[in-house]
Amino acid sequence: MTTMMASEIAEQPTALDDTLAELLPLRGELRRLDAGRREVVFIARGTSDNAGVYGRYLLEVHAGRGASLGAPSLSTHYRVRRDLSDTLVVSISQSGETTEIVEAQEWLRGCGARTVAITNAERSPLAESADLALITQAGTERAVPATKTHTAQLAAIAVIADALGPADDPLEPHLRRVPAEVERLLTERDGVEAAVAALERTGTTLVSGRGLTFGTALEVALKLEETCLKPVRGLSYADLRHGPIAVVDEDVTTLLVSADDGPMAPGMTELARELQALGATTVGLGGDEQFQAGCQVAVAGPRLPERIAPLALVVPAQLIVEALARRSGLNPDAPRALSKVTDTDPD
Repeated sequence: MTTMMASEIAEQPTALDDTLAELLPLRGELRRLDAGRREVVFIARGTSDNAGVYGRYLLEVHAGRGASLGAPSLSTHYRVRRDLSDTLVVSISQSGETTEIVEAQEWLRGCGARTVAITNAERSPLAESADLALITQAGTERAVPATKTHTAQLAAIAVIADALGPADDPLEPHLRRVPAEVERLLTERDGVEAAVAALERTGTTLVSGRGLTFGTALEVALKLEETCLKPVRGLSYADLRHGPIAVVDEDVTTLLVSADDGPMAPGMTELARELQALGATTVGLGGDEQFQAGCQVAVAGPRLPERIAPLALVVPAQLIVEALARRSGLNPDAPRALSKVTDTDPD
């Protein structure tokens, strides 16, 4: 029997195509809203926060803009007052109903920020209270683990970066290739079953990436934890080497996430070889030929440049998580103690 999660993973080529068709024409509005702004702040939680990590790196790398991850509690609990008249705030929530994010967006707007909401729900409080709403076209997501709504969020973030980035280096041609690349990864499933087998055998799992793929690594770790109930640490390549690598031995499986180009690729290959030398089982997601050769299990990634690769790179990991949950006797559609809308501070 096909799970809802599997069905929604399979819908991503269409969801991405529809989202890009809806949002790319809004680049002019984004540029007008951004006029006079210097900083970009992303506000989100959970899976949406992992999308924000990608956005932070992409805005810095591609658009040359100062970008950061905001702490919603600074506004919802500490009531910090700041002059944000030079700031564009991007609030991200699949449902658009997470109270903390809605309140944070309103508070930051009151501090002078201009606001962009990324949500899958057009008539949500987040969309209705933003200066501009980017409504993703993923359709209703019934499974609790976010899959198609997450990749649609990444597409919306890439549209923002394209709008604010250099006119002579557009992201649009690469974005147009994403739905077909996702379709290829879904069809081929190269390395997925071998990765499931490796993760099934392990008691301890580390997930690592760096730079533009760091958000993907965090998202993979989150999905393994919430869907497969595995204790997982998601660390950047740099943080892993600054201490936690000491716990790596033959009882650890490391899932490494890499694009197949960019300045981080050689370092990820070096890390794969180092971890394997320590006895760990290494599963490589994406990467170039050298990276895949340095891992014991290689899972094929997208043929896309590093700046855009995260939109598709997470998809094979979603396939791995869904299959691993079923093999472990779990229901991937409804992980325990989770719901689609999370109240950070429940009454």
